[in-house]
Amino acid sequence: MPSVQLMKDAADVIVVGGGPVGSFTALKLAKRGAEVTVFEEHKTIGSPSHCAGHLSIRSLITLGLYPLPGKIVENTYSQANFYAPSGFKFSVHLAKPITCSVNRKAFDKYLAEKAEQAGARYRLNSRVQSLLIDDGAFKGVTIKQGDKTESVAAKIVVDAEGISSRLLRQTGLAGLNGERLVYAVEAEVENVQDVELDAVEVFMGEAYAPGFYGWLMPRVDGTAKVGLATKVGDPREFLERLMRKHPVASKQFSKAKITRMAFHPITLGGPIAKAYSSGFIAVGDAASQVKPTTGGGVVFGLTCAGIAAAVAAEAVRRNDVSAGFLQVYQKRCADRLRFDFSVMLRLRRFLDSLSDEKLDEVLRFCARIGLNKTLENVDEIDFQGQLLLKVVTKPAMFAALIYFLKLYFSANP
Repeated sequence: MPSVQLMKDAADVIVVGGGPVGSFTALKLAKRGAEVTVFEEHKTIGSPSHCAGHLSIRSLITLGLYPLPGKIVENTYSQANFYAPSGFKFSVHLAKPITCSVNRKAFDKYLAEKAEQAGARYRLNSRVQSLLIDDGAFKGVTIKQGDKTESVAAKIVVDAEGISSRLLRQTGLAGLNGERLVYAVEAEVENVQDVELDAVEVFMGEAYAPGFYGWLMPRVDGTAKVGLATKVGDPREFLERLMRKHPVASKQFSKAKITRMAFHPITLGGPIAKAYSSGFIAVGDAASQVKPTTGGGVVFGLTCAGIAAAVAAEAVRRNDVSAGFLQVYQKRCADRLRFDFSVMLRLRRFLDSLSDEKLDEVLRFCARIGLNKTLENVDEIDFQGQLLLKVVTKPAMFAALIYFLKLYFSANP
């Protein structure tokens, strides 16, 4: 790695990546008075989009981000339909909308604009190539912008570059668990039929999305977001199979036309063991702060971004960016999310253990005991461990839990 060079435009903190997690980190840092520069490798914020943008309304409110302005919110949902490969449907009708679909490009731009208004600087089309190191601590980055390469110093580098984890590998820290990756395809479609506008459709089973699930999120204008992820094979082939052969989805997509498609991996292995070093913090997908059940990383990433900003700003104020101080970031993230991750990792193992026939049996059991009624007042989908504690004493949920545990321990002796 190159040695550190003092630069005129040195910042207190450099954030690598202008996605929602990077911009939220920059926003919170700027509000705490830190000088922060965000380097984003693409020419515009929000492109390309790699996420369906299905977010919890309650979590956005908690983060101070809801209601959202303009046309960022594409739809809200108060129902979820879960389909077995056979086509059997288990529906949960909620008392009010609890999730929303956001236009990710507009959402990302909104967060970047808020960060800029708070005082953060953005440098677009600027790819961070490597970290600067001096005396065992990270002191900045080397960037490439067009044909120009330069080094920029900082007291702390926050890695919010996403799942590629290039910079994390340069630190020598252990990265995410490659065995727990699934590979996703996201598409936008026109002319979807026979869907309820307030319902998210979830297609489960090895036949259509091995190791994960498929989804359909309708918009009010008649278009929809559709996608799936798989731990094996080509996700495009599984999407084609879902759209053409699934007993329910094939009817919904019989006249549909795909207008956009994107691909990206998703990490389901839980947070990495250590996401900090002297002068360095990893946050978001780079630190595998992603829900193992649903693959959603925005809310947990934003939650940890707020913690990272608070710790980094205090480190700058104290002039102590050592690993000894920055470990506070890891501890606070663990205190906030450890229980939920523990529950969700077990849920993921349980789901992965189910054959398509057993999955059909599970959904029928849930319908038979009236689990949908137990869940109708749920208003939280992100912190699933805490959700389980709230509902476990209800008879249907308790019966379901006993049943799930029996299946889990029989599959994981």
